[in-house]
Amino acid sequence: MSETGYHRDVGLFSATMLIAGSMIGSGVFIVAADMVRTGGSGMFLLAAWGLTAVLTLFAALSYGELAAMFPQAGGQYTYLRETYGAATGFLYGWTFFVVIECGTLAAVAVGFGKYLGTFFPAVTDTTWIGPQLSVPALQVTQAIVLGPYDLGLTPTRLSAIAVVLLLTVVNLYGVRLGIWIQDLFTVAKIGGLAALILLGLFLKPTAAVDQTPFLAMDGSASLPFLTALLVVQTGSLFSADAWNAITFIAGEVKEPRRTIPWSLFVGTTLVCGLYILSNAIYLKVLGPRGIANAPEERVGSAALQALLGSGGGLIMAGSILVSMFGCLNGLVLSGARVYQRMAEDGLFYPRVARLNGYGVPAFGLWIQALWTCLLTLTGTFGQLLDFVMLPTILFYAFTVGGLFLLRWRRPELERPVKVWGYPLVPGLYVLGASAIVGALIIHRPSYSWPGLVLVALGWPVYLVVKPKSRLAN
Repeated sequence: MSETGYHRDVGLFSATMLIAGSMIGSGVFIVAADMVRTGGSGMFLLAAWGLTAVLTLFAALSYGELAAMFPQAGGQYTYLRETYGAATGFLYGWTFFVVIECGTLAAVAVGFGKYLGTFFPAVTDTTWIGPQLSVPALQVTQAIVLGPYDLGLTPTRLSAIAVVLLLTVVNLYGVRLGIWIQDLFTVAKIGGLAALILLGLFLKPTAAVDQTPFLAMDGSASLPFLTALLVVQTGSLFSADAWNAITFIAGEVKEPRRTIPWSLFVGTTLVCGLYILSNAIYLKVLGPRGIANAPEERVGSAALQALLGSGGGLIMAGSILVSMFGCLNGLVLSGARVYQRMAEDGLFYPRVARLNGYGVPAFGLWIQALWTCLLTLTGTFGQLLDFVMLPTILFYAFTVGGLFLLRWRRPELERPVKVWGYPLVPGLYVLGASAIVGALIIHRPSYSWPGLVLVALGWPVYLVVKPKSRLAN
């Protein structure tokens, strides 16, 4: 047991599976369509995923040093607080709760409900249960439009609420049970991706494949190659996100100074490799045009259908359900540890700081579940995720950049692990992340500026809770 009351039950294999399972959701099966519509060619698609893999690996290597220095629950919140102070830590924690974690949970859960509708047609997002409220689009500026929003309960959203509540209850009974479920579903989803790759390598598509680049027919101007490469990272980086989930439960990891850095390296390398290979298979069996025009952007289903016929779509839908269930479990398990650490510092509702008899922050899990369920009713979770990608990347850049400040200001700290390739690796990550932030501010203002506003809204909240914080001075 750790000094905070957490039970150290997570070894290297389970830590790696938590990372891989939290990363692999539905994104890799979907986002390629928009990426190809933006960049046009197969070369662009693979280059974009290659950039995502490099940035994710560089960030994971950098986090390895931070995790070894601060092997406590809370992860990124702890690193930002130790580097920049309580205010920055709180702003991250605020954004993490309000949108990043709960918004991601809501989006993946509703995605789970949509794919469930493949097998149960009554589970749909077009039939309303009870009252429904439609909010028209709001033109904030010439470039920024918010909405439209459809508020209410549908069978799809009801399914989302049910799976979130189920996994919340499961994770109340200790990290060992949650990790066992995570291991099981992660092995299954890795197997599913590997099967897709192997089938694509050895089977021929049932129809001829058009390998010419995709050209938009709506007259929209294409972005320059480098700019487009940066802009589409919102999709690919979102698909590869949650790689830092293991750092949130550091208090429950065996030998965290060794286990967390290794799991970060192995987990991110494994998943990013699978992602690049999967997209190469998409190109082989569908071509750029087939990817861009995949029905409802379900590229993975279209690829397996091209290989196996109509039954392939159902097989892929089942595989994606397994993938999303495992992803949801990883997010539910890890997220509440951040709020618990904030509550210990006096920056969150005090009751969240307590652990139940199984050594988990039960009240934090229920608060997380409640807010997630409310977000599923708004219908805005997809837009919230778009809004938050800029601050998410920005906080990553601040965290990795903190390595330089910590080595300068606090050279006396014990560093059991030092980032490989310092200062080049963290420096290149900060440079790449900053370039993406700049591209989004210029070319995706409808998503980027609202994301920054969400972060800024945390400042007046911090001024209210600051006097109660043990970090106030």
